Amino acid sequence: MEDLDLFSYAAQKAENGSKKNNRPLAVRMRPKNFAEFIGQEESVGKGHFLRVMIENDNIPSLILFGPPGTGKTTLAQMIASMTKSDFKQLNAVSSGIADIRKIVEEADQQRKFYQKRTIIFIDEIHRFNKGQQDVLLPYVEDGRLILIGATTENPYFEVNHALLSRVRVIRLHSLTDAQMIKIMRQALADKERGLGSLQVTCTDKELQIIVAVSSGDARVALNLLEQAAIIADAEKTNITEKILQEIVGEKIQSYDKNGDNHYDTVSAFIKSMRGSDPDAAIHYLARMLEAGEDANFIARRIAICAAEDVGNAEPMALVVAMAAVQAVQFVGMPEARLPLAQAVTYIASAPKSNASYMAIDKALADVRSAQCGSIPAHLKDAHYKGAQKLGHGIGYRYPHDYEGHFVKQQYMPSALAGRKYYNPSDNGKEKNIKEYLREHQNSLHK
Repeated sequence: MEDLDLFSYAAQKAENGSKKNNRPLAVRMRPKNFAEFIGQEESVGKGHFLRVMIENDNIPSLILFGPPGTGKTTLAQMIASMTKSDFKQLNAVSSGIADIRKIVEEADQQRKFYQKRTIIFIDEIHRFNKGQQDVLLPYVEDGRLILIGATTENPYFEVNHALLSRVRVIRLHSLTDAQMIKIMRQALADKERGLGSLQVTCTDKELQIIVAVSSGDARVALNLLEQAAIIADAEKTNITEKILQEIVGEKIQSYDKNGDNHYDTVSAFIKSMRGSDPDAAIHYLARMLEAGEDANFIARRIAICAAEDVGNAEPMALVVAMAAVQAVQFVGMPEARLPLAQAVTYIASAPKSNASYMAIDKALADVRSAQCGSIPAHLKDAHYKGAQKLGHGIGYRYPHDYEGHFVKQQYMPSALAGRKYYNPSDNGKEKNIKEYLREHQNSLHK
């Protein structure tokens, strides 16, 4: 077709098709049941927890956590169609507390008059603030609402602990290349919902190109496939590498920025700082900023790295990191890239020690599982009436009254006498700490 207006052609195809085909291919091809669902075998494979719960209409509150295009919304809609519960859907970006309260009122009516449970699906739940998440708590706890949250952010960072303790986290993973190709083949063959009526073909070579720029996101892959199929149908040909280049040529660099696997990039960023490679760390910082990553999220990761991986080898690292956290909130983007870059290069270039991190985790392990014993009586609070009669504070030695501001006495509970948690490294300023403690090593835990 000469002088073909592709957009006019696409509009004509949509007008001639059924109403449902006006929707994007990724929406039309959403699986309706497990027979159509591809991937996530660890979560919804036959006999696995979530699948059994759905098939038995016994859904608990849960959070679906994974990269874009891995099936979070699809699973929620499958639950809606396969269970007998009343299903309500909210997007955390555009919804608030009033919307939640309205759904709760409707849930009360459903339970009172129809004996039906209510499932509330909240997309991008990490965007709900603490107050909004707290509103959900009593209703999830008493069963009035069954919560299904979807998030691309780690819920252990982004969801309140109280709410998190009342739900089950289901981790979804990026789709494999083979799964992505299978999904696209399914769409090419489906005449009712897919592209089967266009009668275009596509080899695995072309499908692999789409996979390469989709980064495990089935939604992106299907939408690119649909664009290519429309062009191929208009030109009375099959989907070719040339057609794909026309579509994704401009997008390859752009989508590499926006489609980087979120978790892999963050992991590489932190490991580069930990590994003392400021250049690599800055590179991954640039990737995240260019991809539109939340600057506050990045700042939090930097602060954690400063405490976990630098620690007392360079105590100023945490000070610089927290200054960056405040600067990001104060100045915003794009200027926030500057304090972020300063903090990243400082932390990457600083001497490293994870001794503090190891110490707290060892201590927590004892507190959670060991018989720690009671606090020594001489360390207990002696400021209230009657404390001395209980033996509290008696025999305590005030270190500043002694030479060197140090005196031998027992601080650890007797059950843990001699237990050592903090083992300073020889790096940076922590070497001085190690030398100071070594002077008193034989007396600190007596």
